[in-house]
Amino acid sequence: MEPPIVEDQRPTTITDLDVDSLVQCASYLDFQDISNMAMTCKFLKKAAYSDVIWQRLFREHWPQQILCSSSGVREAYLGRLTAVNQFKFSDPLYVYLCGNTRPCNHMFLDKNILIFSEGSSIQMAKFDRFFSGGIPLVTLGEHKARTTCMRVFSLNEASLFRSGTQSNEKVVITSSSDHSIRMWSEGSCQRSFRGHNGPVSTLSDKLLGDDGSGKLLASGGEDGTVRLWSFCSGRGQHALKATLYGHEKSIKLISVAGHKPSLLVSISNDSKVRVWDTNASSSSFRSSCCVGMTSVPGSPVGMKCHESLLYIAAGSSVSIIDLRTMAKVETAAVCQPKLQSFESMPSKSLICTGGVGKAMLWDIRRSQETPKPEPIAELDGHVGPVTLLHMDPYKVVTAGIEDTYTHVWETDTCAKINSLICYDPNIVDPVYGCTAMAINGCRGVIASSGGHISVLRILDFTNSAEPVSANEEVPASKFWSSQSYDRDDTESEDE
Repeated sequence: MEPPIVEDQRPTTITDLDVDSLVQCASYLDFQDISNMAMTCKFLKKAAYSDVIWQRLFREHWPQQILCSSSGVREAYLGRLTAVNQFKFSDPLYVYLCGNTRPCNHMFLDKNILIFSEGSSIQMAKFDRFFSGGIPLVTLGEHKARTTCMRVFSLNEASLFRSGTQSNEKVVITSSSDHSIRMWSEGSCQRSFRGHNGPVSTLSDKLLGDDGSGKLLASGGEDGTVRLWSFCSGRGQHALKATLYGHEKSIKLISVAGHKPSLLVSISNDSKVRVWDTNASSSSFRSSCCVGMTSVPGSPVGMKCHESLLYIAAGSSVSIIDLRTMAKVETAAVCQPKLQSFESMPSKSLICTGGVGKAMLWDIRRSQETPKPEPIAELDGHVGPVTLLHMDPYKVVTAGIEDTYTHVWETDTCAKINSLICYDPNIVDPVYGCTAMAINGCRGVIASSGGHISVLRILDFTNSAEPVSANEEVPASKFWSSQSYDRDDTESEDE
């Protein structure tokens, strides 16, 4: 006999748990999941704010630090998280890595993996090994000429992973003046792509296509063509899927549209912009898939797509173009006499431009309200042109090829937080400035070069304890135990 049905009976939900049980369950979550949980509803927010959860997170992240705060455990955790991500300390772990005369010109840092190029050589290292002794670098291999561009994608993004454990591993794509593109994975070169009739100058910042149709990489060359490559082509199949004609000069930059993953934007050295719909034709050699054209004044410096908008830094200004209409929306920044570098953070409506002696921060929303854009902050104090920029929600990092210091600024207040020396002061040879940098959270790598030596400074602020002193010379912006390794002795894995 079946039990009688109770009309007001309802299924049990997570909110039927008592708070103590919910806190116990939440103690197994990471920081991002706990943050998401707190935004769900008031009941879950109460559990997510429990001191038990934040004490565990604090101990896991900073086991060497003492937790003490009068404002609460959660506030202590968030305060320290902000401080280490802003490089607000004077005692980071650091190591100097000294090498040969070839400057480092491309660099990528992701969690525990550092990848960079020196001339034609591609180097990789596990970040933690810099501080645990031994020789941290592995030479993946070399192009036959200078490396011109480097991109890093996950195997999952590239649709190349063969098991769930591999989906978070990285694949490195490099282009070179030797007319080739190479794919590096598992410590060696896995594939080489050839097709350009000259040096390959740039690679797309993202992969084209969606997960179902297979991903494509776009490359631009000095031959004026844009070419599309498939990572998934098997033996006997051509990796080159299409060649896009239309530019008259060499390709400078390529970016994939944010609102439509089949749209590709290219800009050539004569500042002519073309938008390509890579799904528009099945022909291997096509010019008919160009769906939009425009041009901007001055030599191109940087370009980035966000949703349906295109940000182009060229000459002395940054223009915003709507890819749906190809109409210019606004001039977001003007930097005289010319731009040296460009970076953007659309999530905060911010862009940063490098000039001579300073960088400038711009709020896109303010630029829309005035006929002539004005910066919200001038980040002063550099020597020579500011050629390198990094932006994240915590900080802005600025550096230059003629400056021996890298400067760190708070994103929200534009206050100067820290100044980091690029070179090893114990080295007699002169070092002229920063040639490349890579920043990821509370870790960073700064490359410098000059004389007969190049230097990497590897920094980790995770367990720093000494705040930057207020007495140290860190001027504000205008607001509207060294170790050395010889890179010639690094491990080598030839392809």
